[in-house]
Amino acid sequence: MTIAYRPACVVVTLLLAGCAAQPNANVPALKSEMGQLNQRLDYLNNQVSALMQQNALNAQSDSGVYIYPAAQTAAEVDSRIGKLQVSLSQVETEANGSRALLHIRTADNQPLTPFFATVDWGQVDPATGKPLTADALSQPIVVPASLLPKSDAAIELRLSGLAPEQVGFVRLHDITKITADSLPPPDAAKPLSQQ
Repeated sequence: MTIAYRPACVVVTLLLAGCAAQPNANVPALKSEMGQLNQRLDYLNNQVSALMQQNALNAQSDSGVYIYPAAQTAAEVDSRIGKLQVSLSQVETEANGSRALLHIRTADNQPLTPFFATVDWGQVDPATGKPLTADALSQPIVVPASLLPKSDAAIELRLSGLAPEQVGFVRLHDITKITADSLPPPDAAKPLSQQ
């Protein structure tokens, strides 16, 4: 009985050896596709992580709003001038760091109230994802009455000191309505239509 199986095992072994020896033309393409899928998965994991951290920080904040560029998602803040949606785009290299567009829009599409505020930016701790505020930089911004009535504004930020991939967070805070008693600093960044 074992003699009858032996020739069948030899034939199957020879067939498998022949198949294994044949080079498969699809292997390099599959490896490339797998590498691309892994990169995409890493990118999505980073985005989800940043979004979760952004949401966690904003749930605890009542005086401003955090934006994580990696999250690629707007965040809302209840400010003294109403509910605002804030987002960041076009984070690019500039001579001494980075530049980006800060988009501010009213949540109800009503005209923006003239205001000034402060923008901070810096890196995040790679282990925890939390902002490293000790080395954060800041600049004042202003949306003057001459720009309005509009429901949104785009302000070009100069994020000095950090390359685009190092900008871990941007925080908009101290949003104050412009009145005769509260004038913005003269060096504040203005919306693009005012520059």
